[in-house]
Amino acid sequence: MSTELHHPPSPPDSEDAPRRPWVVLALMLTAQVMVVLDVSVVNVALPSIASDLHLSSGDYQWAVSAYVLLSGGFLLLGGRMADLFDRRRMFLTGLTVFTVGSLVSGLAGSPLTLILARGGQGAGAAMLTPAAMSIVVTSYAGRQRATALALWGTVASMGIAAGVLFGGILTTVFDWRAVFFINVPVGAAVLAGVLAKVPSMPSTVGADARRLDLSGALTLVSGLLVLVYAVQSTTSHGWTSAPTLVAAAAAVVLLGAFVVNERRVTAPIVPPATWRIRSLVSASIVMAGVTGAVVGAIFLSSLYLQQVLGSSALVAGLQFLPLAAFITASAAVASKALPHVGAKRLIVTGLAVAAAGALVLASIDADPSYLTDVLPGFALLGLGVGPMFVAISVAAMSDVPQERSGMASGLLMTGHEIGAALGVAVLTAVAGDLTTRAGIVHGSHDAFLAIAIGLGALLLPTALLPGHDPEAASSAGHGQGHGHGHGHGHGHGH
Repeated sequence: MSTELHHPPSPPDSEDAPRRPWVVLALMLTAQVMVVLDVSVVNVALPSIASDLHLSSGDYQWAVSAYVLLSGGFLLLGGRMADLFDRRRMFLTGLTVFTVGSLVSGLAGSPLTLILARGGQGAGAAMLTPAAMSIVVTSYAGRQRATALALWGTVASMGIAAGVLFGGILTTVFDWRAVFFINVPVGAAVLAGVLAKVPSMPSTVGADARRLDLSGALTLVSGLLVLVYAVQSTTSHGWTSAPTLVAAAAAVVLLGAFVVNERRVTAPIVPPATWRIRSLVSASIVMAGVTGAVVGAIFLSSLYLQQVLGSSALVAGLQFLPLAAFITASAAVASKALPHVGAKRLIVTGLAVAAAGALVLASIDADPSYLTDVLPGFALLGLGVGPMFVAISVAAMSDVPQERSGMASGLLMTGHEIGAALGVAVLTAVAGDLTTRAGIVHGSHDAFLAIAIGLGALLLPTALLPGHDPEAASSAGHGQGHGHGHGHGHGHGH
């Protein structure tokens, strides 16, 4: 959730700073809850949407990927815009785009309308989130700011559990359209509240410095969209078919153009020096991989629980709660262990435990039961993933100068969102046909095996992270409260 937050550090006597009412935080958190929930809330509703709108396997994947791709792809640009323009105006613009996207998603009568509207929600989220974060940080000081950031991280970390459960309740009580319609009155209420209670926050940046790297943002997002299309095309056309190869080549060209663009423009989305911070780049790669594994596992499991085990949307939502509980509990324990063990060891251990969980889920037989087959896999997966989200965020920030922490947390979150989109796309391609029970049984085996192999491969970028340095881990843990609250918090959200 990136923003280069240009706020002065709180003065030492900020404990006595005038207390600000919590209404601003409440409004920002409400908006953020909608954004976080909307990633996982759709998972449980997917089978109902599929039967209504006749989704193909590819449509399934795009219903999830369109949202995370656009929110991740435009996140850094959104952060930059929050710094350069009026924060309140950026927040209101993002909120409006997100709310309209939700309304259109709920009214969708075809897969294409739904996928485009989900993309609109994602673009709105990319503007809304960094602006909300910087409004919170600039509105509060001292103890109030610390409390606000802690709450921000907590809300994000409850996202996956709340999203899947909430999606199950809404789909069961009303129907899948309610999952999207619920955002409309909430969005309208937040909009009214912000207009009434949050003052205008003009940027302090001079007009001559307000350069936006639109070409960078567009080449990055279009390159990623074409890449996901290429991966998805393998299912319908095969790996060596013309559509797949053309799309893959186009993705390489567009992403190459992004790299060239970043070296030439005066105000690139990611300053070139950022790519030289080895710990940040390695940690962002690990973050992308782990998130792809987790979001992919939830995506596949939500189909598996409903189509193979026959759980209703509500029961499936409840069956995900242990996974969320294991992630949250193990993250809390890892936060305490981090200063003594170091981030790198926690990540290596987490990768091994999570990979074991994926192997358990890959070995489910043809006559499965939730308690003996699915739950042990969920437990191992959660116990492995929780500590990694905490450790990755601290490792990423360990060599980042304070003035670049907003940019760095943005890069990490971009890795997180893009990893989620690519994870779902790749696993859908590996799984093949997800529209029949037999297809899901066979496809889940292959996909969970791929998750285990992918988690093993992440040991390579992990090896490039700085070694065990408890002092650094301890100071990073304290000094980077907001970066770390986010990484791990948002991690669960998906």
